[in-house]
Amino acid sequence: MPNQITIIGLGAGDLDQLPLGIYKKLTKSGTVMARTLAHPVIASLQEEGIPFLSFDSVYDAQDRFEDVYEEIVKTLVEQAQKEPVLYAVPGHPLVAEQTVQLLLDLQRQGVISVDVLGGQSFLDPLFTAVGMDPIEGFQLLDGTALERDDLHVDQHVIIGQVYDAFMASEVKLTLMEKYPDDYPVTIVTSAGSTDEQVKTVLLYELDHGMEMSNLTSLYLAPMKEEQKYGEFFKLRQIISTLRSPEGCPWDREQTHESLKKHLIEEVYELLEAIDQKDIDHMIEELGDVLLQVMLHAQIGEDSGYFTIQDVITKLTEKMIRRHPHVFGDAEAKTTEDVHSNWQSIKEQEKGSQQETRSLLEDAGTGMPALIQAVELQKAAAKAGFDWDDRSGAWDKLEEEWQEFQEEVANGDKEASLMEFGDVLFALVNVSRFHDIYPEEALVSANQKFIARFSFVEKKVRESGRSFESYSLAELDEFWKEAKNLGL
Repeated sequence: MPNQITIIGLGAGDLDQLPLGIYKKLTKSGTVMARTLAHPVIASLQEEGIPFLSFDSVYDAQDRFEDVYEEIVKTLVEQAQKEPVLYAVPGHPLVAEQTVQLLLDLQRQGVISVDVLGGQSFLDPLFTAVGMDPIEGFQLLDGTALERDDLHVDQHVIIGQVYDAFMASEVKLTLMEKYPDDYPVTIVTSAGSTDEQVKTVLLYELDHGMEMSNLTSLYLAPMKEEQKYGEFFKLRQIISTLRSPEGCPWDREQTHESLKKHLIEEVYELLEAIDQKDIDHMIEELGDVLLQVMLHAQIGEDSGYFTIQDVITKLTEKMIRRHPHVFGDAEAKTTEDVHSNWQSIKEQEKGSQQETRSLLEDAGTGMPALIQAVELQKAAAKAGFDWDDRSGAWDKLEEEWQEFQEEVANGDKEASLMEFGDVLFALVNVSRFHDIYPEEALVSANQKFIARFSFVEKKVRESGRSFESYSLAELDEFWKEAKNLGL
């Protein structure tokens, strides 16, 4: 039958493990085309006089595996146009055999007819060799195309196509992006045959003089939680202990509500460290912020509502969903494009509620008043409720300042408070038009005041006099000195 290709799996072991039906098929055929001669079954069959033609030379001639597979398939198809072809591959034809997948694609297109005769895959004897139960979940990955994000470290991982030291080195570097350098890796060669070799090494030793062949696979056991998360796991255990009956009374008493003020304080201390460009202080304050997150998560877990893993999972899903230009097919070449995509996705997430929701509903919720004023104005501006240019904002500021002065002159305390709030709100509007973040500006002013006032205090202490003995004019001279020093 023209255009007929029969694919035979040679199994994972030696001739004794080859099914009788496949053995008869091989011995009754003419020349067998083999992807590679590097298989114990082929060596035994050659001794019995069965001729084989291999594609080993194609591997030497091509630089990329994709090109190797394409050339093999092209040759097989051309030969099938002349006569039926018997094509032999290691293991099972449908397990980790790219040429077989390419041939099946051609069959679906009606180009050729393919018949697959199974052989034992390397998986069954490998499961036995490393003592794993596949029902626990496992990954079978191609070492020639291994990517960091392919690896699920909480599952059994099997990596095929690790056929030489160079490939072992490439695989090692990828594995080190997810696993500790000293993580145990089991090297299995010729699984299930009389030549089976099983050796466990540390990951960093993987390419240190180990013998590899096309029958070599790697196995990594699932990573334990404490290995996956390292110091994070340890921190989680510490927080859990602190909240336990045997832990700290203060930690046990905390609630989401009682911790609110501490979270605000820690965030502001972090902002101060950032402003001061104090890296050591930043590390410490980031830790304090993380502590607050962990405490809230532990309270959630103790109450049975959520865990820190739920928090991480939801954040991970959101980051992937809101970055389709990174993790999907969308495009975003500029920051403006990213912002536009982000806003569009947020609106989609709100769904049908969007029509009844106020445009200001989420603007600055729970934030300090100055920051909330910025968010409220930005939300209103997006809807078109905004000045045409900065002059309108300046005019409004002057108007509010005048109204505040009038109420002060009238002696109306409550009205003065309201009008001063309007002044601050109008001033925030001015800052927005000048692309100045008011919270950052005020923090900077606070830090500048602290630095200059500290200088004044230092001068007073050095004089030996009391602070109260100085006049405002004298103290102002120290202030000017601090200013001249760039404080």
